[in-house]
Amino acid sequence: MPLGRILVVDDEDSMCQYLSILLRKEGYTVRTAHSGAEALKAIGEEPADLVMTDIQMPKMDGIQLLKGIKAIDPTTPVVIMTAYASEQSAIDAVNLGAFSYLQKHCKNDEIKIVVRNALALRQAKTENQELRRELSKKKSTKSIIGQSPRMRSVFKMVDKIASTTATILINGESGTGKELIAQSIHQRSDRANETFVAINCGAIPETLLESQLFGHVKGSFTGADRDHDGFCRQAENGTIFLDEIGETPHAIQVKLLRMLQEREIYPVGSSSPVKVNVRVIAATNRDLEDEVARGNFRTDLYYRLNVIPLNLPPLRDRVDDVPLLVDHFLKRCCAGEYVGPLASILDDSALRALQAYEWPGNVRELENVIERASIIREGTRITVRDLPAFIADAQAGPSTGGHLAVGGPWTLEELEKAHILSVLDGTGRARKQTADILGINASTLYRKLKKYGVQDDDDAQALAEELAGTAGEELLAAIDDQLREQDESDAARFAPEPETVVS
Repeated sequence: MPLGRILVVDDEDSMCQYLSILLRKEGYTVRTAHSGAEALKAIGEEPADLVMTDIQMPKMDGIQLLKGIKAIDPTTPVVIMTAYASEQSAIDAVNLGAFSYLQKHCKNDEIKIVVRNALALRQAKTENQELRRELSKKKSTKSIIGQSPRMRSVFKMVDKIASTTATILINGESGTGKELIAQSIHQRSDRANETFVAINCGAIPETLLESQLFGHVKGSFTGADRDHDGFCRQAENGTIFLDEIGETPHAIQVKLLRMLQEREIYPVGSSSPVKVNVRVIAATNRDLEDEVARGNFRTDLYYRLNVIPLNLPPLRDRVDDVPLLVDHFLKRCCAGEYVGPLASILDDSALRALQAYEWPGNVRELENVIERASIIREGTRITVRDLPAFIADAQAGPSTGGHLAVGGPWTLEELEKAHILSVLDGTGRARKQTADILGINASTLYRKLKKYGVQDDDDAQALAEELAGTAGEELLAAIDDQLREQDESDAARFAPEPETVVS
C-alpha cells in the first residue's frame, strides 16, 4: 500500500527522475510536473499529500506555486528546493507556509527525513480535522433537543440553509437556543473546519464594541499598545455569530452594513480596508421590524441581515418537548445515577407542573430548574415539592382552573373546567359576564359550575340576581333547569322505600 502521494515539480527532467526513483523505493506514489501551471493542473485532477518544488522555474516560480497550492488546500505540505540557497528565500518560503526548505544537493537521508515528517504532519492534521468534525456533530446533535412539529420544522430549515452562504437572522426569545442553532448551521456548512466566533453585541460596552469587532492598530487609542485583529478577522473563512444584534448602536450598524456589502472592514485607527471572508449569522430577541419603524435600527442593515429568517418557538409553544428536555438535563445532572426512563426519577405531578408552566426563560430556565431540583430533592425521586413554588402552583391547574397549556396531557373536561374557572376568576366571579365571554347561556354555566362543585351556598339567589337583566327565554330556561334538578333531587329523597314481602 502506497505511503503517500508526492508531486515533484522541477523544470529539470533529471531532477524529477532522480527524486522519483529515490521516493518510489521508499514506497511512495510519485508524479512529476515540469512547471507551476502543470503542477496546479495535476493537483486539481488528483490531490497530493506532499509537493516538492524547485524555487527557480520560468513563468511561475516556487513561491508563486506555493501560494497557488495553499489557495487550493491549505493543509498540503510544500517542500521548497533550490540550488541557490539563501537565507531570505528560506524565510519567504516558510512565512508563506512552506513546510521546509532543502538544497538540491543535500543527502538522500535528509530528503527522506523531511518527506517522512511532512507526510506525518499532513496525516495528523487530517485526523485532527476529522475528529473535530465528528465531535462537533455529536455535540451539536446532543445539544438541540426537540421532536415537536415546530422544532422539526426548524431542523428541516437548518439542513436546507446550512450549505448556502446566505446571511441568516435567527429570531427568538432569550433562552430558546439561538446560539446552538447558529453552531449547528456552522457545523453543517462547508466552513465547519474553520472558526466559529460568537459575540454578544449587547454585552460589550459601545466604546469597545467597534474595536472588538473590527480590531485596531497600535496607538489608535489609549491602551492600544499593539495591533488587534478583532472578531471578524478571527473568524476568517469561518462564521461569526452576532447575538442580540438589535442592541447594536447606530455607529456600529453602519460599519456592519459595509462589511456585509463590501466584505471589508476598517480596523480602528486605520484608513486601509481589510478584506474579510466570513459568514454572518445574527440573532435577536427583539422585533427588528418594530425597531426599524421606531428608528432604532437601520432599514438597510435589517434587510441585509434578514436574507433567511429563522424563527425559534418559545418553550411554552412546544410543551411536548419538555419531557425530552428534562430527560436530557437529568442525564447530565445525575450522570451515573439516572439512565431512564423519566418516571424512575420524576414524579408525574412534577412533570405535569413542568408542562403547565409558561417558561418565560425558556429552555435555559428549565435547565436551571432541573439542576436545582436534582440537588435539593429529599428522596430518590423529584416531586412537585422539589420545584419552585411558582412552578408547583401551575400543577394545581386541573383542580383550580390554573395554567393548563393546550396540547398538554389533559382531558377535554379538565381543559374546559380550567378555562371556565379562569374566566370566572378574571371577571371577579361575575357569572353573567363569564357566560357572555364563554359564549354560553347562564343556565349552562350554572350547570357546569355545579358539576364542578364550585357553586356557593347562595347560588340560587345569586343566579336569580344575575339573571335579572337577561332575556326572558334565558331566564326561564335557567329557572326551569334549576327547578327540574330540584324536583329530581326531591323525588329521590322522598321516594317511598320498597315494601318488604315476607313469605
